[in-house]
Amino acid sequence: MCLREECNTRAPCRLVLLHDTGLLLQTSPPIPGLPHRGVVHRVRLVEQRMGDMECRVLSIQSHVVRGYVGNKSASFPLQVLGFEVDSINSVQFSNHTGYAHWKGQVLTADELHVLYEGIKLNNVNHYDYVLTGYTRDTSFLEMVVDIVKELKRENPKLVYVCDPVLGDHGSMYVPENLYPVYKNKVVPVADIITPNQFEAELLTGKNISTEKDAVEVMDLLHNMGPDTVVITSSDLPSRLGDRFLVALGSQRTVKPDGTRSTQRIRMEIPKVDAVFVGTGDLFAAMLLAWTHHHPNDLKTACEKTVSVMHHVIQRTISYAHGMSLTPASVFRSALRPSRRSPPVSLSVSEMAGPGRRPSPAQLELRMVQSKADIENPAIVVEATVL
Repeated sequence: MCLREECNTRAPCRLVLLHDTGLLLQTSPPIPGLPHRGVVHRVRLVEQRMGDMECRVLSIQSHVVRGYVGNKSASFPLQVLGFEVDSINSVQFSNHTGYAHWKGQVLTADELHVLYEGIKLNNVNHYDYVLTGYTRDTSFLEMVVDIVKELKRENPKLVYVCDPVLGDHGSMYVPENLYPVYKNKVVPVADIITPNQFEAELLTGKNISTEKDAVEVMDLLHNMGPDTVVITSSDLPSRLGDRFLVALGSQRTVKPDGTRSTQRIRMEIPKVDAVFVGTGDLFAAMLLAWTHHHPNDLKTACEKTVSVMHHVIQRTISYAHGMSLTPASVFRSALRPSRRSPPVSLSVSEMAGPGRRPSPAQLELRMVQSKADIENPAIVVEATVL
């Protein structure tokens, strides 16, 4: 390998073509007339840029062999957007539990510790982000907190993105003893959290009945630790009608002069009459990615996150029913209602016809097929700054 500033062109080198840039990295044997040192200089610039761009995520979530949930929902989209993703699978199942049958294993807190120790012993426990989602075990969750704290000591700029999965619609679907762990240990070390309304209310002890209540709840969550809070869904009435749900977000940033500012947003999102698994994991992953690319602009980050969700879900529904609807046309009237037509939402039952509903396998997210939309989502939902 010859990458010296002063290069002996008689020394053996290798020929490598970097396809994305078309750069020759090294040559073997030397090619007559090739500006060898110039190529070396350009290679160094490329390597420097790649090093500057590299961002590594430790994702501790569930894994399924078939379909998309947990790490399967998060890893591919993050990798598409340029993130290195190291995955620890909290469970390994054949498929998600919405199927009639499923098999698999659950990782214990001790096993999580062993895996992390292996990473640490090799001195590769250096991360820019940690991403976590659903878990049912308190000791496992407490081990995650210990790992996050240690990683933050290694890198004080590390950002912890947490989906505090506790329940929805007034009831918990995890053991109740997880609640104090989330409230007292997890949320204080988190930097970005994505609760739904029920989870936000549970963590703060305050009900949300109005937009003002939601803002106060987000402020309470800020005071607990996270600088960015996104309430992914709420029961607040939408200004566009009952076929939309309301999501809200708040981000506190520090200006160069040391003063703090807060940006709050509201989004009206079309409801979809279908049950998808893995969308919450995709949302958290995309929020991680787009807040990284737009660190002081929650509005843009959320617009891109929700738009990715829209495109993936629409493509999934279209596939499930053998349809060829285009992402831009399906929701246009719902997302940007004109004076000529009332807003409409997409109903899976209406699309499928009487008595037809897609199976869990048919509703697995069409992630790979949505690669282009993940990389560069057309904005279909616009946020309002409060």
